[in-house]
Amino acid sequence: MSSFIVQGNASLSGEIIPQGAKNEALQVMCATLLTPEKVRINNLPDIRDVKRLMEILIALGVEVTPIDRNTYEFQARDINFDYLQSQEFVKVSGAIRASIMILGPLLARFHKAYAAKPGGDKIGRRPLTAHFDGFKALGADINYNPKTTLFELTANPLTGQYILLPEASVTGTANVVMAAVMAKGTTTIFNAACEPYLYQLCTMLNNMGAKISGIGSNLLTIKGVSELGGCEHTILPDMIEIGSFIGMAAITQSDITIKDCAVEHLGLIPSVFQKLGIQLEIKGEDIHIPRQEEYEVETNMDGSILTISDAPWPGFTPDLISIALVTAIQAKGSVLIHQKMFESRLFFVDKLKEMGAQIILCDPHRATIIGLNRRYLLRGTTMQSPDIRAGVSLLLAALSAEGYSRINDCEQIDRGYQDIVGRLNALGAVIVRE
Repeated sequence: MSSFIVQGNASLSGEIIPQGAKNEALQVMCATLLTPEKVRINNLPDIRDVKRLMEILIALGVEVTPIDRNTYEFQARDINFDYLQSQEFVKVSGAIRASIMILGPLLARFHKAYAAKPGGDKIGRRPLTAHFDGFKALGADINYNPKTTLFELTANPLTGQYILLPEASVTGTANVVMAAVMAKGTTTIFNAACEPYLYQLCTMLNNMGAKISGIGSNLLTIKGVSELGGCEHTILPDMIEIGSFIGMAAITQSDITIKDCAVEHLGLIPSVFQKLGIQLEIKGEDIHIPRQEEYEVETNMDGSILTISDAPWPGFTPDLISIALVTAIQAKGSVLIHQKMFESRLFFVDKLKEMGAQIILCDPHRATIIGLNRRYLLRGTTMQSPDIRAGVSLLLAALSAEGYSRINDCEQIDRGYQDIVGRLNALGAVIVRE
């Protein structure tokens, strides 16, 4: 287990380029299983979750060729189904939630698939209902083998249907879309997730020869095709990392420019941080956050305190709730953070309270933050990273704190952030990996 040693009271400046979007990367990598032809993916983030999924694909028989650090070619000519039924596959899949997204492509192309119970962040219940309901609607038979702990799926053929997803699950929508692109007939998916990740995945699939309309909306129409070909795809910048850097600039009183943000795909993210009082200067695709002595939280028109809550896209993404919470610690004013989607994501606030933050954890879903307005700094301490987003939030708190902090199990942060130590140190931070 590695740790970050973080020198607090940091003041950062300069330019930083966001990595490729983690969540998009995991989806489009799985989509390469849909064709025997080469697929080139640009702007892949060099992070642990991408490497883990790449290891699974290689073990499956996919030829993976690195072009440079962030560009790879994938070619899935033959698939090793014996590996899919091995205990090694069960073990590796348990470390990454994205492993569940191989089901859709394998069902579509080979009419059979196996999957283990996926791993990922421990942030509460994350049911697979949307995935399996969609597969069943398309005609798949699904069985769970308690001896091998594998889900076994078969379908010959998959047939297009009207599907109303029980929730707008991002990975569930992606999985069902990938299954439907080669189903016979037409599939209509209502209540589909419409995050930029899905926009990108559907655009890539169309470039491979799929026929998907309604891209970017919650109603997708998919006309099945018999086969897909290769393509080249470029991943969007990671909107979660962009939001993280906005919060970091504010809480550390830094002057930072985030380059190449693909602003049109950020949705409500800029406006939510602006409601916290953070100045943003959008110049083309760049976002400049100037140094601010203080940032004051907006109040609602009726005088009640601001509430920041997560919601399916185009609402505020749940992956930035913990970042918004930490940023609010040094704001002027109070904020109610309402994490609706996951019941364990706010428990990391206990460490922030130890550092001196004024936070009332109302219940597993809600926390009230009473802004310190820099009357005093947070205190450095020793912390454990519980998941990717909470880990980065603790890192931001440590950068703004007085003294040194230790963040243990920093591999959690590595799962979603590429070379975070090197990039932040280039801005003036002092972080050492131990």
